[in-house]
Amino acid sequence: MYLSLTDYNLLKPPEWVGLDNYRDLLGDAQVMNALGNTVLYAVVVTPVTIALALLFALALNERFFARSFVRTAIFVPFVVSLAVVSIAFRFLLDPNYGLVTHWLSAIGLAPQQGALAQPHTAMAAVMLVGVWKNVGFYMVMFLAGLQSIPRELYEAAQLDGANRVQKFRAVTFPLLSNQTMLVSILAATASFQVFDQIKVMTNGGPAMSTETLVVLVNRVGINNLEFGYGAAVSVLLLVLILTLSLVQYLYFGRRQVRY
Repeated sequence: MYLSLTDYNLLKPPEWVGLDNYRDLLGDAQVMNALGNTVLYAVVVTPVTIALALLFALALNERFFARSFVRTAIFVPFVVSLAVVSIAFRFLLDPNYGLVTHWLSAIGLAPQQGALAQPHTAMAAVMLVGVWKNVGFYMVMFLAGLQSIPRELYEAAQLDGANRVQKFRAVTFPLLSNQTMLVSILAATASFQVFDQIKVMTNGGPAMSTETLVVLVNRVGINNLEFGYGAAVSVLLLVLILTLSLVQYLYFGRRQVRY
């Protein structure tokens, strides 16, 4: 917090500038671009990841052959280093020898310069990695919640003539409120802090179309040695995350179901 109120680099001692850094960042087109990219990433990745995690949990809560194998296969990406995953996806999307690019070329859908060289497809690729990496972790959290719901509630709903959809709406989803709140907060926080796959896959490009606030902090604070300005952007990100987490907590807290 102190650094955000100073003009500081390694070449001179910190110089107090008060709120100048905050005034500058509010009018900085690069900060606004990074903020927009961060919000876009969070708005897409957070609900998609949560929805897929819940769907996988519901499906894998049923008994069927190879259930344990499927659960493990979905969870494994979470324990793999994100840097390694990002490198793998970068090779898969390489315009010259990438396997995914080859498949897309076969049906005439591959971008001429590669997926990571186009603004919209680059952001989509980064989002795909974010969803694929974390969906297994949130699935496990939902599975734990599903297995804690008393079977008697489903039996009572069955006696009332409820079908699968009605059971989900009346029993499953309300009783997953604690897990939904926790998963939502964790997923949104992770989305606002996205860094690794962007740094490895695009480094914020092309034309800063995938540069998020954390990537901007890295570029400004580490690469350009503008520690005071980088700290101010970090404080902005912290305020956004805390505000969003508080809103989510209050929203889900009012809808919490106890049994």
